[in-house]
Amino acid sequence: MKVLLINGSPRKKGNTFLALSEAAKTLKQQGIETEIVQIGVKPVRGCIACGQCKAKQLERCIFDDDICNHISEKLDNVDALIVGSPVYYGQPNGSVLSLIQRLFFSAGAKVQNKPAAAVCVCRRGGATAAFQTMNMPFQMMNMPVVTSQYWNIVYGREEGQAALDAEGMQTMRTMANNMAWLLKKIHADGNLNYPEREPWEPMHFIR
Repeated sequence: MKVLLINGSPRKKGNTFLALSEAAKTLKQQGIETEIVQIGVKPVRGCIACGQCKAKQLERCIFDDDICNHISEKLDNVDALIVGSPVYYGQPNGSVLSLIQRLFFSAGAKVQNKPAAAVCVCRRGGATAAFQTMNMPFQMMNMPVVTSQYWNIVYGREEGQAALDAEGMQTMRTMANNMAWLLKKIHADGNLNYPEREPWEPMHFIR
């Protein structure tokens, strides 16, 4: 089993990385393989609703000039997802939102039924709003949301300060242990018996 962790901070070794690393270390102790991918500092384009990914059944975005499809390919070989982001003005990093929106719209079948967790890192406030925003796409994709002893929030401003947030680091370990437990339950008999679902019935409020 493998968990993909997305570092949504432009700072490669910043506090978001520290939080994700604590989770990754715990997952490894549970026998779960991990990979941390950083979105970097290059632009991540937003979805323009062109629909080409659906029309051509690509399972990837039609635009191939940023990290989106690179991560989409990794989804084929992972069993769960953790997305971490710093908090900007009470919201996740805009690049993270652009990535997740395009990723889930173009390659949503690759994440269906896979456990997921969001992690937010902030200096002082806004983390709960950012955390709620990041969890909403998981719920729309039938992804079991992995909980912890508290919301998955870690505090720190300067690089390295997150390591001083004892409760935040413990929250990361608890979340990772819960994810490992859930993955082992899902894969216990080697047969993924996902629930059968009704065909989607989209409805518009204005007809």
